[in-house]
Amino acid sequence: MLHGDIHHGNVLDFGPAGWLAIDPKGLYGERGFDFANILCNPDEASAQAPGRLSRRIAIISQAAGIERHRLLQWVLAWAGLSATWMIEDGAEPEGRLALARLAASALDGSARGSD
Repeated sequence: MLHGDIHHGNVLDFGPAGWLAIDPKGLYGERGFDFANILCNPDEASAQAPGRLSRRIAIISQAAGIERHRLLQWVLAWAGLSATWMIEDGAEPEGRLALARLAASALDGSARGSD
């Protein structure tokens, strides 16, 4: 089971109960989907800061036991899906498209063996 909409705005500190995720969508699928959404947050500038995606991918990949390549594929797919939702809502998708380009570039680099 996946949360389906996990991001910084949906994880709140409930004091004695600790940090809890709210507003789950209850999707079923690969864990990489939920991690991809987290990598687009907390804002576009943070998500796209030089070196940040690579560092976050390395941390999540190691901690969650997800292959780096597979996680990058999920980021690319999720960023494209998110850009589509933004276009449907009349919002500017450039931030999501920029993240998709970063993920695609990292995938291209790993395909050439330059991890």
